[in-house]
Amino acid sequence: MSDLNRYNDWLTCKSVAWESLCANCGACCGALEDPCEHLKKGSDGKFSCETYESRFGIHHTVSGKLAKCVPIREKISRGESWPGDEHCGYKGR
Repeated sequence: MSDLNRYNDWLTCKSVAWESLCANCGACCGALEDPCEHLKKGSDGKFSCETYESRFGIHHTVSGKLAKCVPIREKISRGESWPGDEHCGYKGR
């Protein structure tokens, strides 16, 4: 296996590990206030984004306000908080 393949495998593992921290509570996407138009609640009570792979950028909330979806790492690195963030699996990482 080439170094590039090993590196890509490592990146994939890190990405999977990072994503697994999410509890799908939807709080970072406004579930407790005015959620993003793409946030959907499943029958299991967990939230998911219907445009997850292309989610970053400007969107609207369900009430029509503009909202910017940014990587959760950016929110955390800027010290941002949001309603329900005490449940976020990424906070404190």
